[in-house]
Amino acid sequence: MKLFRNITLLLAVTLGWGTATAQTVTTPYSKMGYGMLTDNVSSIQRSMGGVGYAMKGGRIINAMNPASYADVDSLTFLWDVGVDLTNLWSKENGNTGYNFSGGLDYLTGHFRITKGLGAAFGLLPYSSVGYSYGGDIDGGSEMRSGNGGFNQLFLGVGYQPVKHLNVGLNFAYLFGTTSNTTLITSSSAGYFTRNMRIRDWNAQFGVQYSLPMMKGRDLLTVGATFQPKKSFHGEAWGTSFDSQDNDVDTIGFTKMKGNYEQPASIGMGLSYNINRKLTIEADYTYQKWSEAKYQPIIGFESQSMKFDDRWKIAAGLQYTPNKRGSYFGAMSFRAGAFYNHDYMNYNGNNVRDYGASLGVGLPAPSGKTTVNLGLEWRHRTTSPIQLITENYFNITLGVNFNELWFWKSRIR
Repeated sequence: MKLFRNITLLLAVTLGWGTATAQTVTTPYSKMGYGMLTDNVSSIQRSMGGVGYAMKGGRIINAMNPASYADVDSLTFLWDVGVDLTNLWSKENGNTGYNFSGGLDYLTGHFRITKGLGAAFGLLPYSSVGYSYGGDIDGGSEMRSGNGGFNQLFLGVGYQPVKHLNVGLNFAYLFGTTSNTTLITSSSAGYFTRNMRIRDWNAQFGVQYSLPMMKGRDLLTVGATFQPKKSFHGEAWGTSFDSQDNDVDTIGFTKMKGNYEQPASIGMGLSYNINRKLTIEADYTYQKWSEAKYQPIIGFESQSMKFDDRWKIAAGLQYTPNKRGSYFGAMSFRAGAFYNHDYMNYNGNNVRDYGASLGVGLPAPSGKTTVNLGLEWRHRTTSPIQLITENYFNITLGVNFNELWFWKSRIR
């Protein structure tokens, strides 16, 4: 009953807050394709540069690699809730701007089923769209805006078939809607809106292998994930309105199946843990977006629009002086950096970003809760021609807490 109540509670919260996770981004670059993609990272992982393919441990929910679920503490029902606050400074042709946004980032839960078998579930963002900008045109003005995004309601399992080897699977329901609108005001006003709605399933496979080193004091872990290429189920369509004829038209209504795809995604990571105090990890991600189908709507998007292959490298570390010592010794200190070659291409200019992060884990006196605070700086632009330059200062806050629910059920 305790397990059922915990799962029911999380599902109720995720369904009620589902739209909140997909609207915390504010950048004109999100108007292309499916918006700005995310990588299923927690606040802990954000503070370490976004690593996670080889990350494992009984007190962390690592949705980047479902193989990690097999290592859950046998007495713990673990929860993790994350909030993201974003400060953005942008610059284009000498003009500068500032924007603040924030909201719920993710909700996840993690528990043990039996020895060597663990499960996780929750709500994660897949991509986000959010922007608003405009200017003068001949005889009037033009305003462009977009909002929405896609979320993943997921359930995953991790299993240890033999010692040191974990395998896992994430199964997710992908849902959401995006809207991109252009409003023109002149002698006659009108607007054009491009809409996309997805309702589909997604899957990700993971593996981790750990090798004890230095007589068991250290641990070397190799991790990898694979997400298959798939064609989305959903609809895409455009709507237009002209004040002269006062009529709303639907244009280019298209079933997404066979016309809109996500490419296969491969992730690889290597981590080394020294004496259960210092963990160092490096990751690589590759997604072949150049071969993914995406059908532009005539009159709304460039028919020559194309995607670039996305790849990302990240590295990070975490240091915990002494978990059983003083309060300072039980704190975790984190740092990381990344470089991301994104899938978006604007007229031959690829969008790319890089950044660095710092973080700290603050344990509560009870030992059941940890507050994870992270600071992230990110720089985004295009190459070879710089179109819009963006500098981000993000604050991430995650609350990681556990219930000893198995133990409670035994002593009652």
